[in-house]
Amino acid sequence: MSFKLKFWGVRGSIACPGPRHMIYGGNTSCIEVAMGGRRIIFDAGTGIRNLGTWFLRKGGERATILLSHTHWDHINGFPFFAPAFVPGTEFRVMAGHLTHGLKIENVLAGQMTHPFFPVPIEVMHARLVFEDFSAGDDLRLAPDIRVRTAVLNHPDRATAYRVEYGGKALCYVTDTEHTPGSLDETVLALIEGADLVIYDCTYTDAEFPEKVGWGHSTWQEGVRLARAAGAKKLAIFHHDPEHDDPIMTQIEREARQMWEGAFVAREDMRLLLA
Repeated sequence: MSFKLKFWGVRGSIACPGPRHMIYGGNTSCIEVAMGGRRIIFDAGTGIRNLGTWFLRKGGERATILLSHTHWDHINGFPFFAPAFVPGTEFRVMAGHLTHGLKIENVLAGQMTHPFFPVPIEVMHARLVFEDFSAGDDLRLAPDIRVRTAVLNHPDRATAYRVEYGGKALCYVTDTEHTPGSLDETVLALIEGADLVIYDCTYTDAEFPEKVGWGHSTWQEGVRLARAAGAKKLAIFHHDPEHDDPIMTQIEREARQMWEGAFVAREDMRLLLA
């Protein structure tokens, strides 16, 4: 009944490798969750490349990829996900945010066409199963794995997920913009009593007024939501590229002073929900 996760990419907007992003990491969004021998991958940012290398080394054969949305920082690692090129592997790719007839298969294939990318999606020899759903639906990935979803406030829409397994609950809530002074009731309902909430904490409250309309939230709002929902832990996630290691260290210090359940997600961090 183990429920484990690893952060392969924690950055938002654009990958930012460099000496000032060594501690917390520069790869964009990708989280691996393992439950009883099955795997869920949240988002396919640049972090999924390193996940793919590890996956092949360990002999992994299948996983479900749940996409929050298809802005580049959440999908531009997909063409570099090496296991998808290996015959005999299988990946179920799901998204709930697309409207007006768009399909997730076409969106991912589109970024792998000329003149954007030299290798078409047809070269991926894994069995790829693409599924679109409507955010707000409940998903059953297995008899003992329930996934609840919700619509987030983000340009072009995004989907939040709550994974329930073995009596534990993990919530992945990015990208979303809050309204100051009013807690998002949709998010509150999704994360109620969760063991861990991974939340879009791109900005600070002080930075937020200049970023209204950009579709992101703050670490302080993440703390307010997690505490109001009775969640146990908050992972501060989707770090602004301008927030280098010293800034992130200060954010973690202030967040823990505000609430001891908060911490900053780092690339390669592993957690066990127990």
